[in-house]
Amino acid sequence: MRNKLTLTAMAVAVAALAMFSQAGAAPQASAGPWLNLFDNETLFGFTPCGDVGWTVQDGNLVSGKGSGGWISTSSQYGDFELTAKVKVAAGWSTSLLLRAACEGHPSENGSTAILISQPEKTEPAWREIAVKAEGATITATVDGQPVEVKAGSRPVGFIGITYNRGEKPRGGEIQLAGLKLRPISMKPLFNGADLTGWNIIPEHKSVFTVIDGAINIKNGNGQIETAGTYKDFVLQLDIISNGKQLNSGVFFRGPVGVWWKGYESQVRNQWVGEDRNKPVDFGTGGNYGNQPARKVVSSDGEWFTKTIVVNGNHASIFINGYLVSDYLDTRPVSAESNGKEGYVPGPGTIHLQGHDPTTDLSFKNIVIQEYPAGK
Repeated sequence: MRNKLTLTAMAVAVAALAMFSQAGAAPQASAGPWLNLFDNETLFGFTPCGDVGWTVQDGNLVSGKGSGGWISTSSQYGDFELTAKVKVAAGWSTSLLLRAACEGHPSENGSTAILISQPEKTEPAWREIAVKAEGATITATVDGQPVEVKAGSRPVGFIGITYNRGEKPRGGEIQLAGLKLRPISMKPLFNGADLTGWNIIPEHKSVFTVIDGAINIKNGNGQIETAGTYKDFVLQLDIISNGKQLNSGVFFRGPVGVWWKGYESQVRNQWVGEDRNKPVDFGTGGNYGNQPARKVVSSDGEWFTKTIVVNGNHASIFINGYLVSDYLDTRPVSAESNGKEGYVPGPGTIHLQGHDPTTDLSFKNIVIQEYPAGK
């Protein structure tokens, strides 16, 4: 009898939890999809510092020779999981830098470092690196074994790898591959049940509904925006275009209640002929009006994940983990908060666009990791 009652109670509890979820309880904070920080083909999304001639060879990032320096991502990251493979020449060492600053020496500017070395007279081998950075806690393993992390003070910064010649007369080669990052500590902006936490700009034609856990936009131009404002962050969301070559956008740093302002990350799965490297109208993931997507990764009728990483005057956009745009805004501040005309410092809303009468798109799993102010 006790077992039967226990099972009944468990069933009731499960049912209650399901009802609670259906009633609009917000999802818990989560980890996002993995991002390929290195595309194995180009240095797109990287910034070299120093005189070392970094190149891509056989799908690996390879150091040249020089007096020293490092190469870093152009985007900055806060809380994340990261994996990489590193190969170091015999008798040499390198540092994998996390949450790093560009200015000054890594040992003095608050950067976090993991040292990887290769003993003299040994055959260099690929070392598997895994890192988790969450708040002030940073842990790492090399080939599955815990290693010391020289933790810095910065909560947000660049990811990079160093080349230091030291006293040696000839450069030792440093190689990097498989550099992937997954944002963690992501918090939901959409509860999957209703439009709580979102505001619709009135007197426009778009119809906004929640269908199967997603915000659906149909029928004409319109805008739905977050109730909160955001400046620097990682934003991830899943999107599907329920028609052919439909037009929409994800705006960020928009003035509250103002129509189609801020920066626009385009949604349009269209390219010239059979060449996805030639986007039409900036293409999905392009920074509209500023930088087209270098490749249209997504397709109509298929869910895809868009990741927008914004910090200061830099914005990068990944589609399904592939970096499609990487934009540094060096223009004067836009008086109209229009990212197509000038720099928009923010903060501002995140909003989803209904574009025209053919609009039929859906957005779900909308999560964000905010960066600390001033970082």
